[in-house]
Amino acid sequence: MASLPFRPFRDINVHASANHYAFTSPSSPTAPTLVVDRPSGDLSLNVGALLGGKRVSSIAGILGMVKLRLDKYIVVITKAQPMGRLKGHMIYKVIATEFLPLRERPLHDPEEDTYLGLLKTFIKSGPMYFSYSCDITNTFQRQSQLDISEPLWKRADDRFFWNKFLQSDLIGFRSSGSRQQLGQQPGVDPYILPVIFGMMRIASTTIKTTPLTIVLITRRSRHRAGTRYFSRGIDEEGHVSNFNETEQIVILNDSAGGLGGFAGGGGIQTGKVRGSGEKETQIMSYVQTRGSVPVFWAEINTLQYTPKLQIRGVESAVSAARAHFDEQIRIYGDNYLVNLVNQKGREQRVKEAYEQMVKLLLSSPKEGLQQDQYSDEQFRIVEPSGRHQQMDRLNYVYFDFHNETKGLKWHRAQLLLDQIHDPLDKQQYFRGIDMPANLDGRLEVRNHQTSVVRTNCMDCLDRTNVVQSMLARYALNRQLTDLGVLSPRETFTSADVAFEVLFRNIWADNADVVSRSYSGTGALKTDFTRTGVRTKAGALQDLRNSITRYVKNNFLDGPKQDAFDLFLGAYLPGSSSMTPVFTDSRPLLIQSIPYLLAFSLFFAFVGMFTRRLPDAAVLPVRLFIIFWILVAGWCANFVFKNGMLYVNWPKLNPRPWVTEGYNEAISHVRKDKIIGGMIARHDRHLSTARYTNAEEGKKRRE
Repeated sequence: MASLPFRPFRDINVHASANHYAFTSPSSPTAPTLVVDRPSGDLSLNVGALLGGKRVSSIAGILGMVKLRLDKYIVVITKAQPMGRLKGHMIYKVIATEFLPLRERPLHDPEEDTYLGLLKTFIKSGPMYFSYSCDITNTFQRQSQLDISEPLWKRADDRFFWNKFLQSDLIGFRSSGSRQQLGQQPGVDPYILPVIFGMMRIASTTIKTTPLTIVLITRRSRHRAGTRYFSRGIDEEGHVSNFNETEQIVILNDSAGGLGGFAGGGGIQTGKVRGSGEKETQIMSYVQTRGSVPVFWAEINTLQYTPKLQIRGVESAVSAARAHFDEQIRIYGDNYLVNLVNQKGREQRVKEAYEQMVKLLLSSPKEGLQQDQYSDEQFRIVEPSGRHQQMDRLNYVYFDFHNETKGLKWHRAQLLLDQIHDPLDKQQYFRGIDMPANLDGRLEVRNHQTSVVRTNCMDCLDRTNVVQSMLARYALNRQLTDLGVLSPRETFTSADVAFEVLFRNIWADNADVVSRSYSGTGALKTDFTRTGVRTKAGALQDLRNSITRYVKNNFLDGPKQDAFDLFLGAYLPGSSSMTPVFTDSRPLLIQSIPYLLAFSLFFAFVGMFTRRLPDAAVLPVRLFIIFWILVAGWCANFVFKNGMLYVNWPKLNPRPWVTEGYNEAISHVRKDKIIGGMIARHDRHLSTARYTNAEEGKKRRE
């Protein structure tokens, strides 16, 4: 039997002194103490108690360490909320954190405070989850193939190890030690706690009197993470924006009710405590993915409701797309690429670019049209004519979602399932048995999922989640039928109304969480996911969400993107930088125009609604109102005509098209007949110098 590795400590005490921070676990008195030197940040392990330090607090774990402009900080989890048990292991959500500065007397600096504010807001709003004893970064199928004698952080999936950059100091110390302690340092393993970013829902319920646990986990990739309009498409390394892996888990006969942490015995840790007459615990999971269209494309905010679409040559992205799908095929097997973008209008270019990319990747593609049996609309399929190379495991399926479901005919989305019924039937699902005699925690695998459906729309949010919930429903009905919980041709929709409501709400919650982290609002179309019908009230809610998205994506997402880049190491603050990073570099006159607009509207309203004396002249007041209305109209026209200058862009890693668009907008303003001559020729603009810093951040993350 393989020996169980050290699990992350559930209880850590922090001791602080002028010279160091010391972290100890009271439940493991023989474990070495992790010491962080102040102010250098050097790490060491100490056997025995350190003298001279006072106990600061008890924490739930160490999120990591981050160096900002003037100081380095240890980020600790001060409050974690239990979310439920997954096969006996408790899962927690990060609720509150604290930044422990290494300098004894913190230096107050405006930029340092801005960095801290960005990180604190990001961590507070980001849904992050962890477990002390269960690897929630990996699906159950991947877990069954891993060496469970490895520490939890070493088994973690690199894509979903969300705090890996923050843990880089601890991981580096574990691998090679420090100047004081050379060589590998396994004693630091229990202090490294992997965290995922995404959605987690665990619900114990019944279906037709059969007790079971249903779990939904969505893991967001830490690569190319960001906000809706500042992170699109694919990068040179093959990472796509808004990539999420969603695993739907059903656990039958889950009687593991013990403590799910490292402090329990082996039987409790692995959920093997059962009576002699109890049934085997069965775990079934079904995995789907979503991700942005894997070509080089962007949508450029200009304050117009519909951003400007930019697609670079598809051929230039072939190597990046090949790297992306190489990884997807290696991890998931065959990929069924379900594309839901519109085939007409502005989205048509994205659809065509995706199809062109697939054709370039396949060795000898064949393309066909299949007639929709219910309408004149057509599905497009691109698949290989033979199986000669790795990319031939890609199968592209197009479904015109909006056109098929227009007029609130959402039942027609079922046509897509009919179209891919055979691949769904063939791909199977994962099934493992938790055997009582297998005390090392490994499942006995009875079935594997052999392929994955990768779904996308433009944002990979609303349409995508509707389709993914339909695929999950199909898989769950099949699993329950195979187990004998449902009879053949019976569905849980008709068999158990309460379970149907629970299923719908779990998937609607998933839609909202994934959408909120990317677009700033809950998802659209969740009324269909929650109730099964499209309603006018749901359409009105979608309108409100769309308006909120417009405001946030144009005026609030810049700092949010900066927070992503800081947390994930895509940007490294430099103490030697002489140019203030967060200073507004636009000419003062351009900055003042929105204020002049508000000022003009105020005076126009004052003129219109202020009571006049009986003998007061009317003409001067009318001229006053007309003047300020004209000024307000000119200001509003100027702002929307030069929208690139008023979008709240990311300041840490400016996008190339932002720099180009900004310079073009400034050149256009200089030609303005009214204010062109007042714009200084030597104004500072968005600099591309920080790209060097971004590349350094990328290397450090790797």
